[in-house]
Amino acid sequence: QVQLVESGGGFVQPGGSLRLSCEASGSIFSVYVMGWYRQAPGKQRELVASITNVGRTNYGDSVKGRFTISRANAKNTVYLQMNSLKPEDTAVYFCALNDLTMYGPPRDYWGQGTQVTVSS
Repeated sequence: QVQLVESGGGFVQPGGSLRLSCEASGSIFSVYVMGWYRQAPGKQRELVASITNVGRTNYGDSVKGRFTISRANAKNTVYLQMNSLKPEDTAVYFCALNDLTMYGPPRDYWGQGTQVTVSS
């Protein structure tokens, strides 16, 4: 089984910064992509950022220029640096991992989520 452990969420004022971390462990065969999604009350879950095994990144339109995703090459770990935070960034942030596996189709795994609140 695969576990994703997230950390770094919290309360921050508008314009402030937070750094989220996600570390994966367990029976991982080969990671294709890891990323961050978020879901606010009354809203659909949306992609925040993702990064592939070769370092290709993708960002949601609402966070481009403000958020940066990165990874530790030797570890199944990703980070999300969030700058210039806005109240509309308030949400539960989920870490996700796609594992290619040795047999069968790829599998997706999700963390428990960490709360980010941006408010005065």
